[in-house]
Amino acid sequence: MLFFENLLLAFTALLTNKMRSLLTMLGIIIGIGSVIAIVTVGNSLTNSITSEMAGMGANNVIVGIQQRPSEDESDETGMRYSGRRNTKSPSTEDLITRDYIKELVDAFPDEIDGIAVDQGLGDAKVEKGRNYANISLRGVSPGYFRANNIKMQAGNEFSKQAYEEGKGVCLVSDRFVTNMYNGDNEKAIGKEIEIELTGNAHKYYVFTIVGVYEYESQGFEMTSARDASTPLYIPLNNALKKNHAKGFSSFTIITASGVNSDDFSLKVKTFMDRYYHNNRTFTIETFSMASMVSALTSMLGTVSTAITVIAAISLIVGGIGVMNIMLVSISERTKEIGTRKALGATNGSIRLQFIMEAIVLCLVGGLLGILVGLGGGAIGAKALGYAASPTASSIVAALLFSMAVGVFFGYYPANKAAKMNPIDALRYE
Repeated sequence: MLFFENLLLAFTALLTNKMRSLLTMLGIIIGIGSVIAIVTVGNSLTNSITSEMAGMGANNVIVGIQQRPSEDESDETGMRYSGRRNTKSPSTEDLITRDYIKELVDAFPDEIDGIAVDQGLGDAKVEKGRNYANISLRGVSPGYFRANNIKMQAGNEFSKQAYEEGKGVCLVSDRFVTNMYNGDNEKAIGKEIEIELTGNAHKYYVFTIVGVYEYESQGFEMTSARDASTPLYIPLNNALKKNHAKGFSSFTIITASGVNSDDFSLKVKTFMDRYYHNNRTFTIETFSMASMVSALTSMLGTVSTAITVIAAISLIVGGIGVMNIMLVSISERTKEIGTRKALGATNGSIRLQFIMEAIVLCLVGGLLGILVGLGGGAIGAKALGYAASPTASSIVAALLFSMAVGVFFGYYPANKAAKMNPIDALRYE
């Protein structure tokens, strides 16, 4: 019964001085609200980015050539330091050849489910009357669309024959169709388009549109949707004929189901190193998308935690405010304390009464802070273009923390009230 009586007294004291209680809770509200908002926005950002990366192929392994560090980029201990490096472009002999890739596939037939290779030809602009679309011309292998989770909206992907013969067909984005054909995908299918590479007035290509894919923006774009450049895909063999390429600087492996991409990435590096053992300029590097997702999640979590800790400092300020107002309240109610003690109230009951008041003050402030934080987090996530992702654990932790603040900062005033001499308290003016 004593607990519920003290709880009722605490709410009565809070409602008796509404404005003072609200101002006292302000620090708690801001602190809890800031923490919840930051956690919500951080979770939304992390979930969105990791899901996007996972959609690109969580089990993919990317293989590419990388310039070896020169001697002047390392000290005598072998540790590298960052600075201006002499970047070199790979020659034909440095590139990854089709034979290298074929031998890799033959060596790991059970682990490799597909290979994705692309070859860029440059940027271009397609114009027809007043309509125009900016593109980047890119040749791709059969596994490219699966590796990058590209979805078709209309038409079909390239046929096996188109890949093998390098036919003059292409896939365009839905944004391209919006610019050139007012969003009519069916009207775009079968149309021939003439392309002139940007900065090269002597290279004209003609392709027939056979499919439209769904373009997904890769984050913040500096240009408008109309002026943004989107990839225009053609069969890889067609691209290789046009730029006379003999190899690739990178390719992507689609691993089979159940394969640990991190472990397989090391196997691929060991296998590919044999081709670059004697290459003094370039070497092979591999990494898995799973490790990238894990590293990014960890980094975003660390940043979010650091900002949350900084925001939580305001809770300490709010706690000091609670302690201050409790000391004022005890001074105002000295005679009440003296009367209760004269009637037989123990030190423990007096202490519990004022600790309960501090806890209720912080708990109500915490509840209001959670509402503010959820609202602020939703607005912040929406402004960044992500779905709000509050977590139940952060809400529960915020409530428990606000109660802990009440106990911690309410104990000293409550203990001071409990130790009052009843005779002195009754004589207090």
